[in-house]
Amino acid sequence: MAYNFLPAQRDHIYLMPPSLSEWLPGDHLAFFRLDVVDQLDLSGFYEHYRSDGLGCPAYEPSAMGSVLLYAHCVGERSSRDIERRCAEDVAFRVASANQVPDHATIARFLKANEVALSSLFCQVPALCHAVGSVKVGTVALDGTKMAANASAQANRTREQIERVLAEAIATDQEEDARYGAAAVTSSPRASRPEVT
Repeated sequence: MAYNFLPAQRDHIYLMPPSLSEWLPGDHLAFFRLDVVDQLDLSGFYEHYRSDGLGCPAYEPSAMGSVLLYAHCVGERSSRDIERRCAEDVAFRVASANQVPDHATIARFLKANEVALSSLFCQVPALCHAVGSVKVGTVALDGTKMAANASAQANRTREQIERVLAEAIATDQEEDARYGAAAVTSSPRASRPEVT
């Protein structure tokens, strides 16, 4: 009996360099978030950086903001998990411009830019309203229960957004205390045990 399988060529070399824009469907949430970040005021992120070009290069604040915005949209709070997903998850690789910032860099960026990130999260609904993707108005409830993808638990006030960012910082500090500050490297293979 002859089998008809697609070949599993894991060592296949790309003839042309792959494009990040082809890794996900065009209507994916990651691309939407990148488009949103391009429209937002990011000036608050650049205040902490030198403008003379000296020193070690830092990750682009718009890329770090995109990663954190996308991470919070999909419920990812831990910097260690965000680092892992930047290495393994295609949507995170697109958001991070195919870079893998380590968890300490992500945690420092989050802590240093907590106010700017809170402002960023609050700008998103206003921008969505401006482009017509959401409507802002009065909602009247009559007690009828129905299935929907926007529950009361999914809505956030500014105070709740600030609390979520504070929880993310606390999670990073707790994981640093538990695992040590340098327990996870930027290489996803370094943390895996050897199989013999």
